Amino acid sequence: MERTGTGSRLIIVCGLPGSGKTTLAKALESRLRAVRFSPDEWMDALSLNLWNEEMRAKIEALQWKFAQQLLALGLTVIIEWGTWGRTERDTLRLGARALGAAVELHYVSAPADVLFDRIQLRALENPPIERSAVSRWFEIFQAPTPEEMAFYDKPLLAAPPPVEN
Repeated sequence: MERTGTGSRLIIVCGLPGSGKTTLAKALESRLRAVRFSPDEWMDALSLNLWNEEMRAKIEALQWKFAQQLLALGLTVIIEWGTWGRTERDTLRLGARALGAAVELHYVSAPADVLFDRIQLRALENPPIERSAVSRWFEIFQAPTPEEMAFYDKPLLAAPPPVEN
């Protein structure tokens, strides 16, 4: 990996399943020559159930450990965990700042019906996600507020327009 020329940088891609996190994270990964961490991909590679929260937590902890090492080397790292809660985003931001890294937050969203349709189209989940689950996710998810966004650095690249179905 080459350095971005701007010092280390953590990019957090935040959003619900089906919102376009992976699409955006992969585009940023390619354009910025960054290292991207996605627990879903690691879990799939290890043949683990995507909904096993204990294993997801262990994988995310391991990914964060590697991410911090890469940030300390001056590289750009993308965290594609969803980060549904502000405290999780704050922990990542403060941890990266302690290493001297810039931190970006990209929030991707879509209406519940669009999320449900995208999830059904990709057909990765077994058992399939029910529409009621998507509605519950909207109730749980803490979308970043303008006040929270003010804590982050300006993105190196403008986010591409949202993907339409």
